[in-house]
Amino acid sequence: MAQEQSYYVPEQSKWPIVATVGLGVTLYGVASIMVNGKQGESTTGAWVMFFIGALIMAYMLFGWFGSVIRESRAGLYSAQMDRSFRWGMGWFIFSEIMFFAAFFGALFYVRVFVVPWLGGEGDKGTTNMLWEGFQASWPLVNNPNPEAYPGPKEVIGPWGLPLINTILLVSSSFTVTVAHHALKAGQRQKLKLWLGATIVLALVFLTLQAQEYVHAYKDLDLTLQSGIYGSTFFMLTGFHGAHVMLGSLMLIVMFVRVSKGHFTGDNHFGFEASAWYWHFVDVVWLGLFVFVYII
Repeated sequence: MAQEQSYYVPEQSKWPIVATVGLGVTLYGVASIMVNGKQGESTTGAWVMFFIGALIMAYMLFGWFGSVIRESRAGLYSAQMDRSFRWGMGWFIFSEIMFFAAFFGALFYVRVFVVPWLGGEGDKGTTNMLWEGFQASWPLVNNPNPEAYPGPKEVIGPWGLPLINTILLVSSSFTVTVAHHALKAGQRQKLKLWLGATIVLALVFLTLQAQEYVHAYKDLDLTLQSGIYGSTFFMLTGFHGAHVMLGSLMLIVMFVRVSKGHFTGDNHFGFEASAWYWHFVDVVWLGLFVFVYII
């Protein structure tokens, strides 16, 4: 058992290198999908690269976190190490906040400045000379250059699947909080019930978002190539969906660990960190629902 004043230094690990390779391959695949799709070229090879990178990342996550779990269960971590984990997770979530802030900032810039300029408004309204007669409006269905970037037939309204998904995620924040309180109270059955409910809500959310994407592509012509509205819509909702998927995997791992008897009321940072991440994902969705779907 580690002493209070000691600081655990892990042995040398291959996982940071594996993570670097996996992340690089994944991002290369994503970039190739976007570039080749825009140019009308085949994206098969790009998708293969993406899935190879994703598999490497999955291998890294299970291996690295498996090592951390074994070390924690062996009692190697002191209170100082626990504080380090908390600081690390806090800064990780902060970096994710900044990640989404960049995309929300792009959406704000386009809506408040660029589109009005193209419509002849504001201090750069002369930009309207590029596409004379363009009518500025948001959501941008009629693009300035429809021949090169045809706009969507229509956009997705907020009061159908997006509203249902909002209810699902808000409810999941409630259920994971109840599960957390049950863990601290030592109520294992209640913990598993409410954590399982959270996972079900998350998976239903992902299923409905997939249905929304199919509807957007097949019926509305709303795609990544349908101008700035399509780009911002799919970048924001798509990256959020990826975060929901990652959060769901984290919650599933927590469920497996709970079923194996891991965690106590005083020692459960793995569960707590997953709950923090899940609340972050929920808050981001509320911003998306308001600024992407409603306003």
